[in-house]
Amino acid sequence: MNAAIELGLLYGVMALGVYLTFRVLNFPDLTVDGSFTTGAAVAASLILQGVPAPVATLAGAASGLVAGTVTGLLYTKGKIDGLLAGILTMIALWSINLRIMGKSNLPLLREETVMTPLRENGLIGGPGAILVFAILVLVIKFAIDWFLSTDRGLAIQATGDNDQMIRSFGVNTDGTTILTLALSNGLVALCGALVAQYQGFADISMGIGLILVGLASVIIGQAILSGRSVMVSTLAVIVGAIVYRLVIFFALAGGLNPNDMKLVTAGLVVAALLLPRWGFLKKLPRLRVGGGRSTFEMPDVAAPASSDAAAAEPELASTASAK
Repeated sequence: MNAAIELGLLYGVMALGVYLTFRVLNFPDLTVDGSFTTGAAVAASLILQGVPAPVATLAGAASGLVAGTVTGLLYTKGKIDGLLAGILTMIALWSINLRIMGKSNLPLLREETVMTPLRENGLIGGPGAILVFAILVLVIKFAIDWFLSTDRGLAIQATGDNDQMIRSFGVNTDGTTILTLALSNGLVALCGALVAQYQGFADISMGIGLILVGLASVIIGQAILSGRSVMVSTLAVIVGAIVYRLVIFFALAGGLNPNDMKLVTAGLVVAALLLPRWGFLKKLPRLRVGGGRSTFEMPDVAAPASSDAAAAEPELASTASAK
């Protein structure tokens, strides 16, 4: 279970990137399937060439910035549909990743990575690594919270809400869109670089279906924690990533075929989207965070009509018919 929590925290970095595009910018970006692998490929290739692991990790994140910028340019300057722009970049990255890696898989088990000190000290798989990863993802979370509270961040949020309105105020929405896509894919690539070093290899197919993992984290997290503030939303995304990994862990521990994991992921997303709309689930309380305190949000229950009002209905009907 500790390994599942560790992976959940690492994938929380990716989920924060997905949150920026899908929730803040309201942009359906599919580049993440490719940029995740790009970050892993760049980091692994540089580590194998003797580059220090922290530098290689940052280079992997930078490759994601480039991938997101390309998608943004295709969308804003090329006037290509956002969904199609992400697909085009994702497809192109498959060949680029193969070029970077030279082969489909790069082993890192014997290399010095950012995870090596944790492994040598026996922290991987225990509370020590969980604490380190939690600090890392929380630092990124608070950086995003701060950025979205700046003038540029507020402009990005306004672009996602109503781009025509914010454009009328003189904001360059093309610039905010490109910046958000770059930051999002930079976080996704950073996650890919970290996961590759955690697992001990980079594989060309490790990013397939990752967009579903990101969406599941965002949707599940916001179904658990409700709140309109950015700080609560980003925290919910991290919680969702951990919950998702725990669900996968228990599914595998229960004997589920690993080949069915993508089906399980799709089912989780569908369930998270549809179940809150069902009547009996609306009666369940949800944790709502806001105003400096946490409360359980109960659904509104309509008050039954009083006996006097019920008795008055026949009189009103008879009066209306007399008129």
